[in-house]
Amino acid sequence: MGAYVYELNGSLYINLTNRCNNSCTFCIKFKNRMFEGLHELWLDREPSPEEVISSAGDASKYRHVVFCGYGEPLIRLEALKKVASFLKEKGAYVRIDTDGQANLFHGRNILPELKGLVDEINISLNAQDEKTYQKLCKSVYKEKAFKGILDFAKAAKEVIPKVILTAVELPGVDIEKCRGIAECIGADFKARPYYEENYRP
Repeated sequence: MGAYVYELNGSLYINLTNRCNNSCTFCIKFKNRMFEGLHELWLDREPSPEEVISSAGDASKYRHVVFCGYGEPLIRLEALKKVASFLKEKGAYVRIDTDGQANLFHGRNILPELKGLVDEINISLNAQDEKTYQKLCKSVYKEKAFKGILDFAKAAKEVIPKVILTAVELPGVDIEKCRGIAECIGADFKARPYYEENYRP
């Protein structure tokens, strides 16, 4: 069915879904279904929380356990909460990599539901303004997406211990402006190299 739990660089990754709010022009899932030549991340079906928990093993031995794969993990909020609760009971450090549009998707502020379950959240900002974001990321929420991400990041600061905004170093992306947005929110910032430059198909 594809890999829904996989190891990478000392961390354990959980791939809950291939569904996403975006169709990013730079996303590797549109280029290759095999990640790093090792992990088939395209799912035939979405795993149950019980399947993920069974496959996670001793999650406490990993540096991080990261909800990240070929889709937006917070689309499957209830499954994520169930798995994260189990992971925290086992002493794992839990991180979510997200497009920051979960509140738009669910129609409510879901962040209080993650309190105590998530240690770190990495939010893909990926642009300095609404127009650039939509050009690169092609959100289903169109003009609402960029503001939604900023609002999500601000709300995350209230409940998640570590909040990081990230941006991919792509033509048209002003990394320093993105960094400034993160600073205004009070979040950390990380610039990420365009993955395809180092991608092993």
